[in-house]
Amino acid sequence: MDRNIEPSVNVLGGRLTSCSRDPMTGFFRNGSCDTCLEDTGSHTVCALMTDEFLAFSKYLGNDLSTPRPEYGFAGLKSGDQWCLCAARFLQAHHEGVAPRVLLQSTHQRALDLVPMEVLKRYAADLD
Repeated sequence: MDRNIEPSVNVLGGRLTSCSRDPMTGFFRNGSCDTCLEDTGSHTVCALMTDEFLAFSKYLGNDLSTPRPEYGFAGLKSGDQWCLCAARFLQAHHEGVAPRVLLQSTHQRALDLVPMEVLKRYAADLD
């Protein structure tokens, strides 16, 4: 099992900033969209949840809004920030339901699947 965290660099080339500690997110549940080889889902896109995206994710079988106390998961609601799988973000983009993203908190490995132009289109933290 390779749990070596890759360098914490965001898609802008800077230091990866925290995505969310409440709720605690990330593959490592460290609040950041850090990744490693074991993270086959590439939980690298820091996104601002919307009701529309949460309904889309639930429809596709990944219910992020229902509380799962047995896993210490309170469920997500609109406005929460969460490290999404890069492929799911891209799928949501193609379906017109992609949430806004925080580029400074999105890991550079997201670029393996999601073009920078697409990420910038949804950027919530560009001046």
